[in-house]
Amino acid sequence: MVTNMHQAFTSWSGGKDSCFACYLATVSGLKVRYLLNMITEDGKRSWTHGLSNELLQMQSQAIGIPLTQRRTTMANYEAEFKDALLGLKQQGVRGGVFGDIDLEQHRQWDERVCREVDITPYLPLWGQSQQKILNDFINSGFKAIVVVARADLFGEEWLGREINPDFLSRLSELKETKDITLCGETGEYHTFVTDGPLFKQRIEILETDKVLRDGHWFLQILNYDLRAK
Repeated sequence: MVTNMHQAFTSWSGGKDSCFACYLATVSGLKVRYLLNMITEDGKRSWTHGLSNELLQMQSQAIGIPLTQRRTTMANYEAEFKDALLGLKQQGVRGGVFGDIDLEQHRQWDERVCREVDITPYLPLWGQSQQKILNDFINSGFKAIVVVARADLFGEEWLGREINPDFLSRLSELKETKDITLCGETGEYHTFVTDGPLFKQRIEILETDKVLRDGHWFLQILNYDLRAK
């Protein structure tokens, strides 16, 4: 249990791990006031997940937590991230929620960057089994789909798949022959969350396209809308 005196941001990708970490943080008493998302220098896409700026803004609206976005190159990522944290501190933020699970270098980065700007890091998923995280995510009522998949591990048919028990079963089978982690912790696949207990409205995806770029399959979400739950 964390103190409800703390106001925090969540390091936000739009995917299942950052979303579930945000949810667990709020359940434990943390007040998440902002979602912080890093986007490409042209302002069009998020880093790693390749989601459009507009789609992430709609997701933020569906959840009801404001989205703060910061443009950056990969070379300037850390400097821009820390500068964004300094801005959030001026708004009263004292904690940061991260969705990392078991990559030690990621945890060290989270802790170091937060320490350098005097913000307390929270990692609600850290050290849990990836199977448990996926099961808990699904059983909590979250809905998410695959939006990025490494082409050397997955075929394009994996794009758009919902994160559900069938997905977990098929992924577990694939894991027997390929070097993957169930949550995609090393970038094997990425997701986009459309609904769940954190959401006040749900996102309905109406039109998509599949693109192969830089060794990854991307699901381009072209048309979407907010719906009442």
